[in-house]
Amino acid sequence: MANIERFGSIFLLFLTIILSINSISCEKSLLTNQAALFVFGDSLFDVGNNNYINTFRAAQANVWPYGQTTFKFPTGRTSDGRLIPDFIAEYAWLPLIPPYLKPGNSVNQFTYGVNFASAGAGALVETYQLQNVIPLGSQLKNFKNVETMFKEKLGDVETKRIISKAVYLIHIGPNDYFYPFSRNISYFQSHSKDQFVDYVIGNTTTVIEEIYKMGGRKFGIMNMGRLDCVPGMLTLDPTRIGSCFEPITELINLHNVRIPNVLRDVQHRFHGFKYSLFDSYSSGTEAMENPTKYGFKEVKKACCGSGPFRGSSTCGYKSGASRDFELCENVSDYMFFDGSHASEKANQQNAELMWDGPSELVGPFTLKMLFQNV
Repeated sequence: MANIERFGSIFLLFLTIILSINSISCEKSLLTNQAALFVFGDSLFDVGNNNYINTFRAAQANVWPYGQTTFKFPTGRTSDGRLIPDFIAEYAWLPLIPPYLKPGNSVNQFTYGVNFASAGAGALVETYQLQNVIPLGSQLKNFKNVETMFKEKLGDVETKRIISKAVYLIHIGPNDYFYPFSRNISYFQSHSKDQFVDYVIGNTTTVIEEIYKMGGRKFGIMNMGRLDCVPGMLTLDPTRIGSCFEPITELINLHNVRIPNVLRDVQHRFHGFKYSLFDSYSSGTEAMENPTKYGFKEVKKACCGSGPFRGSSTCGYKSGASRDFELCENVSDYMFFDGSHASEKANQQNAELMWDGPSELVGPFTLKMLFQNV
């Protein structure tokens, strides 16, 4: 009996040692072998940061039916389910990347990556400043706070390794281009559209260069998509109901012509800088013009909202006991979930293209290549 008890004790000791080794090995793998994903941007990428700030209603998605498809409850994502960063994390064999402001996040979670995006945010600090969103420059400051946390908990060597191996996913600009029209359509009488686009791209480039100076080398960028044709834009011009909002189309086109040249210039000036630029404008145009090819029955009307094309930003909100919004029966038929944001199905299609799409839509690298250190 004593021999059996002694064998049992030895076995438990051996098992404890094995589990401890595995735990150390897993943590070491977490810190050294996995490329992290750090996310910056606006509502297309915000996975819940705006849940924790006192911002305006249209910049929050913490009410039902947001999140109904995948999560079965609202998470703060402006969709019925997952956003593009969620799918990219899945393809890169990462867990869901947590929002920076979520309470209780740990250093170990952050080594997989952090999401800093904020719905309503712009590259310009003036964009929705009074509505208390987190502009791109402040998102960079939050990333620097994470870097400090890494150094304190993991040391300089591991911090440098995490930052240099990571991929930085950025989408910013639509709020900057829409904001002048929401405030005063005569804004551009005193401001050149060319200069305004240069300001937006310049601020974005400054953040990219700052991340590079911190050690970041691999960047995934989206150009401006079909912001001019989302349901919420189809009624802005009362003389052309149902048509894309042309004043913003001009800004989008200026941006999309310039951003490839700017990124090539950064690549020329900064050794080791690699980027993946996704042409979301062409992708969105293709889906709108050939909806059945992509499994959509409706590409102008939103699934959730009110008013013409369900374009009003009322999804999920009620006045008293009444529900002020309409909700479609089958969200998978819709390209847009609300007046400004894509459905999970559309997000997944774009994420797949960003991950490993054709060279005419994504380049010079795909995100898959960046994660594989090509």
